[in-house]
Amino acid sequence: MTANPGPQQPAVSAATAQRLQDAMKRLRARLRAESGQHAIGLTATQLGVLLSVVREGPVTAARLAALEHVSAQAIAQSLAVLKAAGLIHGAPDPKDGRKKLMSADPSATELIDKLLTGRASFLARAIDQVVAPGEREDVEKAIDLLERLADADLSGGAI
Repeated sequence: MTANPGPQQPAVSAATAQRLQDAMKRLRARLRAESGQHAIGLTATQLGVLLSVVREGPVTAARLAALEHVSAQAIAQSLAVLKAAGLIHGAPDPKDGRKKLMSADPSATELIDKLLTGRASFLARAIDQVVAPGEREDVEKAIDLLERLADADLSGGAI
């Protein structure tokens, strides 16, 4: 179910789009702080790559670049840091020896679980304290909308 602004609906203003971007940025920063991510010494990009390796692994660098929407060079830089930290390792792809498959060390899985648990715990507490029971359904709707925005394919001009 996608909604497109029709002739009777005005386009979303740049100010509204900026407010959404600012709110998401502040929430991401708060989640990083509440989960203890700052103490780990990895950037948000490196942790995103690590999360993808944990969830998708064993996985190629090309697949990681596609998942993270970044260049092969950016993935290579993140993978180098993660390898040096002992969080991931590479092995030849049994189907194509020219490629390497990246896998997570068990310590990486523990780290990601700890971070995700910290973030979820903070969000659950914040929702309990800030969002009135009558607004909980609005949170569910907002999540649905954010998921649709994240999945939007605007290459054809419309979603």
